[in-house]
Amino acid sequence: MANAHHPDLRPPPCQEAVVSFPTEHVMLVMIAREKKMNTTNRLLNWQLDTLFTWFDDEPSLRVAVITGQGSKAFCAGSDLLEIEAALKNTEQPWEHAQPSSASAGLARRKGKKPVLAAVNGLALGGGFEIVLNCDIAIASAKAEFGLPEPVVGVYAWSGGLPRLVRNLGMPLASDIALTGRRVSAREALDLHLITAIAKSPDAVLDETIDKAKQIAAISPDGIIVTRAALREAWETASVERAFQVTHESYYKKLVESENSKEGLAAFREKRKPAWSGSKL
Repeated sequence: MANAHHPDLRPPPCQEAVVSFPTEHVMLVMIAREKKMNTTNRLLNWQLDTLFTWFDDEPSLRVAVITGQGSKAFCAGSDLLEIEAALKNTEQPWEHAQPSSASAGLARRKGKKPVLAAVNGLALGGGFEIVLNCDIAIASAKAEFGLPEPVVGVYAWSGGLPRLVRNLGMPLASDIALTGRRVSAREALDLHLITAIAKSPDAVLDETIDKAKQIAAISPDGIIVTRAALREAWETASVERAFQVTHESYYKKLVESENSKEGLAAFREKRKPAWSGSKL
């Protein structure tokens, strides 16, 4: 675990994920199951759920990045062998054994702070569902996306289907989900399912961390509230209601915060603001 930029932080343990802090205010999480295509299992889902809850509560951290070990897979979904065994257990149904945030603690996460996906390879099933719920995704040109669950007799149960419909509309979402086909990085970019394609496969992580640094340099309070407004609009059918929910929840806290006062003072004094950890 590399703690060069935050040596005093002690994140919750994750047995098959590597947690590091590549730059100030940024947490990097690498799923470390390369031999299993970085699929996630029940234990890892729970551990990452705990980790991202800790991340939201840790004031020194502002942005997280998720990626996969190696160059072949970002995350190829759930461990199907574990699922097959779990579905035979009539005492504890599979879905009850998972955190509400689902795959990697991210696929259905609401959270407070942004998480960026550095998609270094295949993002299938739960892996694609993670990407769909991340705030920004930068992918390798070799990356591929898809929801192949029906091919093995199940369905995408980590929230990806409604998110795919929300992003693409019913016809395109149906074409991807009902056929189980793979979507290339270029098609994903054209469909606005990802933010960008990296200049080279080796540059995916660096470019994503650079984007995280841009976000981390901004007021942490401003980012939390801006993200909440964006996601409320995404989740809520009414544009006006989405605004009302965010404004009622955050406006007074934001304008009275130390970071709001600091940002306005720095603008007046023509200096760089010195942000403090968010207390929202």
